[in-house]
Formats: sequence, C-alpha cells, structure tokens
Amino acid sequence: MNNVAHLPRRVTNEIASNSRYEVYTQGGVIFATSRILFTDVVVLPGILVYKAHRIIESCQEAFILRLYRQKNKQGFIKAFTDNAVAFNTGFCRVERVMRNLFVRKLYLWPRFHVVVHSFLEQHKPEVVEMHVTMTPAMRAIQSSILDILNACVRELKHCNPALEAEDLSLENAIGKAFDKTIRHYLDPLWHQLGTKTKSLVQDLNILRTLLWYLTQYDCVTFLNLLESLRASEKAFGHNSEQKRELVLESNPKWEALKNVLKEIEMENANSDTLGRVLICASDDRTCAQLKEYITTGAEAFLMRLYSKTFGKRKDGPDDCLKSREGAKCQGANPKAPRSKEAKTESSKSRKRKMKPALTLTQMLSKEEEANIMEEQEDPKELSSSDEAKPDDLHLTLSSSDDFYGILKEPLTVIHPLNGGGDPYALTRILYEVEPRYVVLYDAELTFVRQLEIYKASRPGMPLRVYFLIYGGSTEEQRYLTTLRKEKEAFEKLIREKASMVIPEEREGRDETCGQEQKEVQQSIVVDMREFRSELPSLIHRRGIDIEPVTLEVGDYILTPDICVERKSISDLIGSLNNGRLYSQCISMSRYYKRPVLLIEFDPSKSFCLTPRASLYQEISNNDVTSKLTLLTLHFPRLRLLWCPSPYATAELFEELKQNRPQPDAATAVAITADSESLPELDKYNSGPQDFLLKLPGVSTKNCWTIMNHVKSIAELITFSQDRLAELLGNTASAKQLYEFIHLPFTEAVSQGKIKR
Repeated sequence: MNNVAHLPRRVTNEIASNSRYEVYTQGGVIFATSRILFTDVVVLPGILVYKAHRIIESCQEAFILRLYRQKNKQGFIKAFTDNAVAFNTGFCRVERVMRNLFVRKLYLWPRFHVVVHSFLEQHKPEVVEMHVTMTPAMRAIQSSILDILNACVRELKHCNPALEAEDLSLENAIGKAFDKTIRHYLDPLWHQLGTKTKSLVQDLNILRTLLWYLTQYDCVTFLNLLESLRASEKAFGHNSEQKRELVLESNPKWEALKNVLKEIEMENANSDTLGRVLICASDDRTCAQLKEYITTGAEAFLMRLYSKTFGKRKDGPDDCLKSREGAKCQGANPKAPRSKEAKTESSKSRKRKMKPALTLTQMLSKEEEANIMEEQEDPKELSSSDEAKPDDLHLTLSSSDDFYGILKEPLTVIHPLNGGGDPYALTRILYEVEPRYVVLYDAELTFVRQLEIYKASRPGMPLRVYFLIYGGSTEEQRYLTTLRKEKEAFEKLIREKASMVIPEEREGRDETCGQEQKEVQQSIVVDMREFRSELPSLIHRRGIDIEPVTLEVGDYILTPDICVERKSISDLIGSLNNGRLYSQCISMSRYYKRPVLLIEFDPSKSFCLTPRASLYQEISNNDVTSKLTLLTLHFPRLRLLWCPSPYATAELFEELKQNRPQPDAATAVAITADSESLPELDKYNSGPQDFLLKLPGVSTKNCWTIMNHVKSIAELITFSQDRLAELLGNTASAKQLYEFIHLPFTEAVSQGKIKR
C-alpha cells in the first residue's frame, strides 16, 4: 500500500487482552479473528465486514455484529462484497443480508456504472485478444461430449420434473456453478432418489470434467483420464482389438503462448529496460506443464509425460512404449509447418477491449481424482527443476509459494489463478512483480477485474495484457455466460434497491436493538469451543444473553440444574466407541440434577445408527444403538434430545429455561471432573455415590434417602431387611438389596438369582 500513514495490523491471541486495548486506541485498520472480536467488540469504534454476501443470520460474524450493535449504539458498520451473483439466489437475499449487517444504505458499483466505466476507460491496459483455433480432433471430441451432456440433462429433467427447467440447461451445465445448483436441488432428496438419477448426476460430472481436460491440459493427460474411466467402467466402451497409432498432438494454446513470448522478447531486445512477464494459468498442474513446455519444448515434454504415465502400465494403448519409435508428435516441432486449423489468429484478433474469461474447477470426485493424479507428475516437482528457482529471481514473493519462475532476465513468473485458496493472491503478485506484460493463459473474471483496478491505480505504468481463448469452445461460452450473469445480477440488484423498504430502526441504534425487553433477562453459559458452531448465534438472536467461558463439564448450562452436552451424529458414534461420552455423562450426572445429551442431525440427510443387516436381537458391544441403550440404563437421569437443526435447538433451549433460575458462570467454571466440594453435594463423596447406585434395589429416587441417613457403605451392610424396607420405603427393593449383600454366591446361583 502506497502513501498510507497507518498500515493495517493483525490482532491475534498472542497479544494479551490488556494490551489489545492500547492497540485499538492507536487507530488505523485492524484485522482480527472472530474469537478476538467476541471479547473486544465493545471497544471498537467501527467494523468493516469483508465478503458481505456470506453474512447469514447463523454465522459468527452476524453474531458479533449483533453483540456490537447491542452494546455500542454509536459505532459504524460498513460491509463490502465483489460477488453480485451471490445475491441472485434465495428470496430477498440482499435485504436479509443488510438486516444481518445492521445497515440501511446500499451502494452498487457495477462495471457499466458511468463513473466506473469512464474512469477505467481512461486508464485501461493495452489488450491483445488472441482467439486460438482448436484442432479438428479437439472439435470433434467437444461436439460429441456436448451431445451426450445435453442428452443427460434432458433425461435428468425428465426423471425429476420438480427441478427448475431454467437452471437445467446445456449453457448452465458447462458453467462453474452447475455442480452447486444440482446439489442445492438434490441433496435434501438424495437418499430418496433412484439409481438412474444418481447415475445421471455422476455422468454429468464426468462429462464436465472431460470438457475441462480437453481444453486445459495436454493430450496425454486427457488420454489418461479416458483410460482411468474405462478401467473403472464408468463410461465409454473400449475395443482392445483396435489398432491405434500414437500421435502426440500439441496443445494449440502452447504455440500461441510461445508466439507471445517471442514477441515480448523482441520488444525487450529493442528497449532500454526489460519488462517483466506474469503468466496466469488456472491451476498448479497447468502452471507446471507450461513451465516444462517453455523450457524443454512440446515434443520432449509430451514424450516424457507419456513415458511416465503409460510406461509401466501393461494396459496402455498399443503397449505404450513399444510403438515409441514410430510415434509422431503433431505440432510439437516449432519449425514444422502447421495446419491452417491450428494457426493462431493473432493478427486478426488484436483488440483494445478487455474481455474476461471464467475458468471451470475440476469436477472429479476425490476418489477419481486420486486415481488419475496417481501417475501424473507433481507440480512442485517440476517447480524445482534445473531452471531458475524462486531464490534466484531477485524477488521475494511473499503472498504465495505457488509460483513457478522460468527466467531471471527478464523476470518471468507463472502463477495459478486459484493458487493457495486466496482469490487476491494474484493482486499481491501484481504489486510485487510489477509486470510490463500479463499473459492470461486462462482467464478468470475476478482476476480480470483486479487487473483493471491495478492498471487504473498506476496510470503512468504501461501494461499489456495478452488474452488467450479457444474460439468457438466451451471455454468461450463459459466466459460469455459469466459476463451475462454478472450484468443480470447487478440489474436485479438495481431493481430491488428501487423497491426496497428499509425501516428506520434497521441500524439498531435504538435502545432495544430490535429485541424484546423481558422482566428477567435470560442467559446461558456456553463453552468457548462451541462458538465454532452457529448455535450460540441463534440462541442470542432469540434474546438470550450468552456468557462465554471455558467449561470442563458440559457444553451449555441452561439453569443451575440443567447441563447439556451437544453431539452431532458423527460425534455421537465416535464418543460412544472411544468411551468419552460415558465419562462426560458421569461428570454431568454427578454435578447436575438434569443432565442432557443433545443430538443434532440434518433432516435433509438420512442416517442410520445401525445397518439394517446388523440388527441384533440382544444388546451387543459392537452396536451403536446398544451402546446408547446401555448409556440410558446406566444413567437413569440422563435425558436424550434429538434436534433436526440448530434453529430447533435454540427454540428448545428457550422453552427449557422458562420459569427457571439463571445459571451462574463462575459456578459452572468451577465444576471439573475432579471437583470434590459443590453446593448440595459437599457432604457426599462421589466414589461411594457411584458404588451405591450400582447396587440392586437402589435407584436415583431412594439414593438420596440412603445417603442422608447412612454414614457409610459399611454401616449400610449391617442393616436388617426390615430396617432397609423402612429406609427405602419399598419391601421388594429392600429384599433385593439385602439378599445381594448377605446371600452367598453359590446359594444365589442355585436359586437362580444370579446367572453364571
């Protein structure tokens, strides 16, 4: 950042709480985690929210903002987002997000806004748009895949008429968000769908991946994907008798990239200063392949990759390397004449208009991807080749390790568009490298927008952008669809803003902060580790105060008597198997009168604690249901609550607290697994209590009576049966306890009262 007096600082848990206040009072922008803000939110003069489109009512950030506005009526809240398309889903999405943010004003700055457009046009980069022609084989493969993809989409709509026909189109099927759309509609019904629908969804994923590999990677990688699919019998028949000739066809974009680099090299040769080059590709694999292609050439790279991929496999095409001597490398030799179809139309496609493209993420399932990647080279392995290493580039790239240096003079860096999971990693690379030339091997809409801002912020610095895209391909269609959806999203937001009615109290600056005032303010003591879930936020939204502390026993203390341990289905099974839940129930039952085990599940996803084929007639140690049954038998006071969502849990907690006293945080913190003295329990030792409850005839109802009238277990065994009956108030229970204490083992076995 240039000419900034106060650079942003980070506040983490490494800074003591008493020192953080001093940091806040120094001014400037501060980056803090959610956990820090939970405790320090009151002292802040204002909050800036990043990625505002993600603020839903149950997220931690919404909880923090609600706490902030409840305790600070004067501070400001401002939120930003660059994802207009995210507001296209759901009903009144933008209005609901604004309500969660406690903001009343909405500002829209689309690319076609007069001010934005005029400013960017004054400082736009020089753009060379290069439409690369696919080879005839690539066009034929793309056409076939699109036909099959279209047939699958039609069949999916036929099998599921309830699905939105507008979303299930061929145009959307090749788009980036199609997988999320399908999951949105089918996940709640997945366990009810037939095998045909599930198979169609899997086929769509495979076909979309094939389209992506076709234009993104080399011919060997594409062939390896096909061979893996054949091996798994997921798609495409295979005629092993067919004789095939090995033709290693070079990627047409490679030649276009080489021409661009030659042009840059010639310009640098005629210039006093060497312009740095930044090449942006979609992912690490593409970056690694581009690096090896540039440094070794297409023929050497493809032959090495083919040998590594199929050299040790007996099921490869034509026994792989047996035909290596007669192998051809089409388009690999830069001196060889190329076909007209493979020529790069660079001379006809030089334009002065920035046109972004959108990449598609790989849609293979983890299992398939593992099989395919198994025999591919590691991108990091290529990045550490004999070429110039990052340390030799006379530059420290602090934003990411995912970059590939090629040349020292001029500095040439290849960087993935989606490297490290940070969408703004490339922006930092731009400011660190300060390239004179940027080559968009794959175009990502968000990075193109960042490029425009970068150039506009440096009006005096020259910047040329080479934009490579396959003409008439699915890559180009994705790019056009993305542009259209971005424009439509802003147009929809503009219409919503014109008709939006926002109440005056939206900002929450009044005393009630939109919450009802109650005679007795309800409160719940919550373990700090629970703030990773959305439940504390939903509880607070119902007007209940949250007291965050570190609890050793329980997760939520609703009243002085009610302690709740919250488990998801996976947590429940795991803690039952390792015995942790048993220990937790012992502690809760020992120190609280009403221990509760809360089990949360997702109603949209089916689950079964016991497989149907493994139903047991009797209790089994290997059965989860049996273990849960034993748990309830061993802890009679334990209550099990099943809740379908955090929303239902928050509502249930509010009902359980009605007309009951509020918990004390200090008392809850003092309770540990080794606590010896507690209110109402300080005169009893926990060990004898547990032993007493295991004796026949003793229950939770008469246990307290025994402890109030008997000094020790030794005294109890001296009582007669009549004395026990008087003490327990039940003749049958007294007889059961007396016989257990005094009847010899052999006699008890002979009478059938004890089974061997």
